[in-house]
Amino acid sequence: MSFNLSDINPNWTLFLDRDGVINVEKDNDYIKTWNEFEFYNESIEALPILANLFKTIVITTNQKGVGRGIMTESDLNQIHENMLRTIETIGGSIDHVFYCTDIENDSINRKPQPGMAMQAKEMFPSIDFSTSIMVGNRPSDMAFGRNAGLHTVFLATTHPETPFPDPSIDFRFNNLLEFANAISK
Repeated sequence: MSFNLSDINPNWTLFLDRDGVINVEKDNDYIKTWNEFEFYNESIEALPILANLFKTIVITTNQKGVGRGIMTESDLNQIHENMLRTIETIGGSIDHVFYCTDIENDSINRKPQPGMAMQAKEMFPSIDFSTSIMVGNRPSDMAFGRNAGLHTVFLATTHPETPFPDPSIDFRFNNLLEFANAISK
């Protein structure tokens, strides 16, 4: 299943995790409002680069805070609308945000299960999992990628102690901009 970054072409699909990849992740808490959402500077730089490198870009994010009643789905949708508007303003492009509010860890749609990848394939039939990459900051993102048959890229933004090399991780970068620069060369 290994691949080279040079294999990536504009027909590929990029799956991105949200918290800890695009925005600063709150430690042991949830981003409950747009005011709490803070883009990584590197992501602001990376997203326009990535928009030119991938045919389809989707976000897959576990959002247990909704399932636990800590925030509403309306709050989450407002965060995503503002996030998408900002990304568009800077020249980036996200085709869709898939999220799972389930609190049961064995839910088919909750990462590391592959449900959100299946939803993406249903919405975008041209997605080919063998030419798709999951970029995340947690081992569960890497397991999600493997469970869906995707290549994986680990970002050491929040869990730099994660061992590498690791069978579930194809490539490791410090942040989204490092990844974008590595594939745009």
